[in-house]
Amino acid sequence: DSSEVQDRLKHVQQIQANQRVFAAILADGSVVTWGKPDSGGDSSEIQDRLKGVQQVQATYSAFAAILADGTVVTWGSRDDGGDSSEV
Repeated sequence: DSSEVQDRLKHVQQIQANQRVFAAILADGSVVTWGKPDSGGDSSEIQDRLKGVQQVQATYSAFAAILADGTVVTWGSRDDGGDSSEV
């Protein structure tokens, strides 16, 4: 149910999904997520880092975003790649 983020789903360029979550890349390079929070649906902790997003890839319950500067931001389930802090 995207009703909580519907007002932010404008100028969508691309959508990626895992088993429980959608992630939409907007024209301004930001990302809107919705779905099960622990599978990446709650991206609030890393929203300030999701700027200039070029591409998003999904695993079973996590996401990885490639930014314009070539860096990668991950979120979602740690078990499925959502935590790349040690890489």
